[in-house]
Amino acid sequence: MLDINKIRENPEAVKQALLKRMDSVDFTNLLNEDAEYRKLTQEVENLKARRNKVSADIPRLKKEGQDVSDLVTEMKEVGESIKKLDERCSTLQQSIRTFMEALPNMPADDVLPGGKENNKVIKTFGEKPQFSFQPKDHIELAANLKLIDYERGVKLGGNGFWIYQGDGARLEWALLQYFIEQHIKDGYTFMLLPHILNWQSGITAGQFPKFVDDVFTLTGAEDREHTQFLLPTAETALINLYRDEIIPENELPKKLFGYTPCYRKEAGSYRAAERGMIRGHQFNKVEMFAYCLPEDSDKILDELIAKASGLVEGLGLHYQVSKLAAGDCSASMAKTYDTEVWIPSMNEYKEVSSASNAYDYQARRGNIRYKQQSTGKNLYLHTLNASGLATSRLFPAILEQCQQEDGSVLIPEALRKWMGKDRLTA
Repeated sequence: MLDINKIRENPEAVKQALLKRMDSVDFTNLLNEDAEYRKLTQEVENLKARRNKVSADIPRLKKEGQDVSDLVTEMKEVGESIKKLDERCSTLQQSIRTFMEALPNMPADDVLPGGKENNKVIKTFGEKPQFSFQPKDHIELAANLKLIDYERGVKLGGNGFWIYQGDGARLEWALLQYFIEQHIKDGYTFMLLPHILNWQSGITAGQFPKFVDDVFTLTGAEDREHTQFLLPTAETALINLYRDEIIPENELPKKLFGYTPCYRKEAGSYRAAERGMIRGHQFNKVEMFAYCLPEDSDKILDELIAKASGLVEGLGLHYQVSKLAAGDCSASMAKTYDTEVWIPSMNEYKEVSSASNAYDYQARRGNIRYKQQSTGKNLYLHTLNASGLATSRLFPAILEQCQQEDGSVLIPEALRKWMGKDRLTA
């Protein structure tokens, strides 16, 4: 979450930053509650100090034979006052936290305001494939080559599910092995993570409370705080590994990656063009994640962007990298770059990786700090993440960009050692 001190010190500056991604922002009630909370907290501390002093004096005064009845009565009244003030402080504290948890991250200074219309392409790799024949879309190719069974996927799970079969399953697994091999080579630590997470994991990641309806929750919990959910991305688990912990400075940066299926409701987001594997309720993804010192986070963001786009280049696919405007970044992120692969049948680019810098936003939500060697202070660190990569759009891109006139598909050279062949045929 945001640092409330920034809002106290310069609410207008914070407001203007947030208006790059929000329609309206009003800190009036927050600042009033915050001022009251700090005032009452000081009153409570003063009353407790008075109670401690008098409580220590009463036995001595009794021993000296003095009448302490007035002091006993006063302490009873002080106790009742403390109880009432504590209750009010608790109410204010919860109200302040609820407001702060709902605020998105402040966009970085160099991020443009607005939505998708202000996204900027900063890099393009390769050329759009040109075909001397009538190309097929990935759905027809997958059916002809017996790679994906859409009908039985729907039968098992409903719309938005599919089944990999035969060479389709092998191609999917080859992509994952390719990603994993590259990340290990680059010194990232491989993590296999739980697929069921607790409520606080969603809070720390910044997905809850606002986006709780986007995930599949498990029923049976008595209250929201005990609710569990299926992870929408490995990032949600990776950010929580060091929740409520203090990491020694000399252990940073921590560079991790995890493979998981991702489970998403994607309610109301389907379009006729997004058939097949372009958008679904379950898909596979390898996710990169970094914990680092604040001064290193921009450099690591560049590294994550390069790693994500390098994986697509290694497959020989045409793609572009876009710097997102504030309104198109996820709520937790201050800055995001999307790697977008070309899908010929859709005549558009689709995101296969979002590389993002959250700065200290997630660290504050999860109370994740590092111990600074020079001062011994515990300070909030920075967190970053990037898909490396999601497969459900790369798979269609490979089929469509690499298709041949005879209906076969050339397998990217990087995957052939796992496939044992150089092309997919019927």
